[in-house]
Amino acid sequence: MNVVTTWTAARPPRTASTDVPGFDAARLFLLALGATMVLGGLAGVSVGGPSAAAGAWGVIVGLIMIVGALIERVRYRSDVADRAALPPGPGGGEPSADVLEPRFRRTDELFEDPTTRRRIRVWLDPGSGERRYVAED
Repeated sequence: MNVVTTWTAARPPRTASTDVPGFDAARLFLLALGATMVLGGLAGVSVGGPSAAAGAWGVIVGLIMIVGALIERVRYRSDVADRAALPPGPGGGEPSADVLEPRFRRTDELFEDPTTRRRIRVWLDPGSGERRYVAED
């Protein structure tokens, strides 16, 4: 039994001309906002008094935002593919099912990626429960 889950999205599919490798608009926004909070927080700490406590929170939250934006994983990617610097496959997942280790088994689980509108197949390692995502042609 094949199960296809579809999400509706208001934005059109991404194209190569609008992609910034590894960074999208939301990530860049978080980086800029985090940097602004850190700088504003440092200014509050340097003023002292009651502003110092608010400034310290600004620095902490800003740093959390920056770190989160930098280490957030690209969707549907395994650590193996990221470490090997493999190019993302269609739909943002693994490059192809041919690259997967033999321990992964094809499942009946399918879903439509809301950004690329590609059908993504889930592959599962029954021993560990690890999942990989591969776009279907």
